[in-house]
Amino acid sequence: MDEHHVAQQNPWVVGIRFRQAGQIYDFDPGPLILVRDDRVLVETEHGPALATVAVPPRRRHVDRPLKRVVKKADARDLAREDRGLQRQREYSQAALAVLRTTSLPAKLVKVESALDGGRATFFLSVEERVDTRELARDIADRLHVRVELRQIGARDAAKVAGGVGVCGRELCCSSWLREFQAVTVKMVKEQGLSLSPSKLAGQCGRLKCCLRYEYATYQELRRALPNVGTTVESVKGNGRIARHNVLRQTVVIRRDDDGLEVEATLDDLVVRRAAD
Repeated sequence: MDEHHVAQQNPWVVGIRFRQAGQIYDFDPGPLILVRDDRVLVETEHGPALATVAVPPRRRHVDRPLKRVVKKADARDLAREDRGLQRQREYSQAALAVLRTTSLPAKLVKVESALDGGRATFFLSVEERVDTRELARDIADRLHVRVELRQIGARDAAKVAGGVGVCGRELCCSSWLREFQAVTVKMVKEQGLSLSPSKLAGQCGRLKCCLRYEYATYQELRRALPNVGTTVESVKGNGRIARHNVLRQTVVIRRDDDGLEVEATLDDLVVRRAAD
C-alpha cells in the first residue's frame, strides 16, 4: 500500500470542542497549522461557529466525510463572539419574562446565540419532558430569531450552568468531565462514607461525580482484607472481623473471649477461617 493511499485512509484530523467540558468532535484541519487551545472558525450544520482546538491535528482513520475548519479566529471573529454574549444576556431576560407567564415546570439554565445572531438555543432544566412548542413560538415572536429549546436533566443543567463545588474548585462536569457515568450508593458504602444527603449531593442534587473517582481503588484494597464476619486467629486475640480500615489496610477484630475490639494488620493474622 503506497503512502498516498495510507494518507487517504488516515487523513489529518483535529479535535474541536464548542464548550469548556463539551464533547470533542473531529474536523478536517485542511492546510492549517493548529495547536491546542487555538480559537478557530468552523462550519456546522447550523452555520459558522467559533470553537477551540482540544486535540492537535493527527492522522487517524475516519469512516465519514468531516466538516472543515474554515480558519483561525481573528479579532473580528472574537468581536462577533462578544456581541453574541451580549445578545445571550438580552435573550435570557426576554425568555425569563415569557417563561414566567406560563405554568411550565421548567427552569431556564442558559442561552446560546449563533455567531450570526439568527438562531438561539435555550436550555431548560426539567424533571420530566414537557411540551414546549408554544413557549418556543412565544419566544421566537418576541425576539424575531429562530429558537431551539433543549430540555435537560439536573446533572446536565449543572454542567451547562457551571459553578464552584464544596471543594472550592470549579465543578468537574463544567470544567473537564465530558461524559456522565453512573454514581451509586454502593460506591458510597464501599468507601465507608456517611450516608448524609447534604454531604453526598452535588450542585445538581444528585450524588457527586467525584464519589466514583476512588471507588476502584477502594475495591482493590478491600480485596486484600478478609470479609467482615470472617472468624480469624491473630496475635491480638481470636474473634470475628467487625469492620475494615481500608486505607490503613487493617481490620478490627471483636475478640471472642472478652468482646473487646482490637485493630490488627494483615501480618497480625495467623489463621483466617470462613464465617460460620
